[in-house]
Amino acid sequence: MRSDRQCWWEWGVSRTGILFACLWFTGTPLFGEELQRFEFLQIRMGIPVNIIVYAPNQPTANEATDAAYARFKELDRIMSDYDPDSELMRLCKQAQPGQPAQVSPDLMTVLKYSQSLWNQSDGAFDVTVGPLVKLWRIARRRKELPEPDRLQSALTRVGFEHVRLCPQEQTVTFGLKSMQLDLGGIAKGYAADEAIAVLKKQGITRALVEAGGDITVSEPPPNQTGWRIELENFQSEEDSKPLILTLKNSAVATSGDAYQYLEIDGVRYSHLLDPLTGLGLTTPSRVTVIASSGTLADGLASAVSVLGPEKGKKLAQQEGADVFILSLGKEGSLESHFSPGFQSHVVKE
Repeated sequence: MRSDRQCWWEWGVSRTGILFACLWFTGTPLFGEELQRFEFLQIRMGIPVNIIVYAPNQPTANEATDAAYARFKELDRIMSDYDPDSELMRLCKQAQPGQPAQVSPDLMTVLKYSQSLWNQSDGAFDVTVGPLVKLWRIARRRKELPEPDRLQSALTRVGFEHVRLCPQEQTVTFGLKSMQLDLGGIAKGYAADEAIAVLKKQGITRALVEAGGDITVSEPPPNQTGWRIELENFQSEEDSKPLILTLKNSAVATSGDAYQYLEIDGVRYSHLLDPLTGLGLTTPSRVTVIASSGTLADGLASAVSVLGPEKGKKLAQQEGADVFILSLGKEGSLESHFSPGFQSHVVKE
């Protein structure tokens, strides 16, 4: 059984668990004359964080990755919604409606990203869903739907329109009492971006950071055009051959409900929540997003899942990202939806 400390990312991990189960780093990169491949694995934010670097020697690799993992730990203390002493939880407990509360630069940065995506997605991505997340966590444990009156009560405390950010003063102001933020749909990607930045400061320019299934990469391995990543192909039972992506200086994140859902009276409710209705999504889908950063890929994967194929593709393209959406059609058949640029990342073999 996982402790609270180990599972504070339950919703974030659930959303990307399908990617964690289905992505591997394939092939053996050709080593350059001076660089060697080193791989590390630690648990951070309650999830496995795998880091691959190319460095001239073991001590250099150790020092760089120690700094990257330390950055994960630092962000854990800021953004955990399970740790009562995290900055996020203290903000939600102590902030009074209408009174500005000081926050750290990291928390402000993530909230600014969240606000922007909330605006662009017409509310499909909303980190104020904390009250709903809490209800659905209980529902999944009890294997029963949240009580309607509690659901409606939680919905009255959801909506980023009730949050005011002042980046100049580094303050956040809530417009309602008992608001609760949940950063599980974006903070993991931000942490991976920050780890890549730390590695670059340490002189490591060729690296891969995989956090609970979402992947962010910098320059490719020596003598390679990109990092090769396998993505399990769910397009049809006949064609189970994995999709192989090649990426550099970008990120990939997947949102899906293959393993995390609640089924009641024949209706399957995803762990992915619609912030506007408060309900888990009932149309099975899987969304894979390739974007310029882990932060953007992470957030978009959640938003596109809520919006659906057509609106989701439009949002991804507006944000300069590529997306592959696999959804269930009206007659129960699988339907694939690709943005124009996604196929350019797929290796033809």
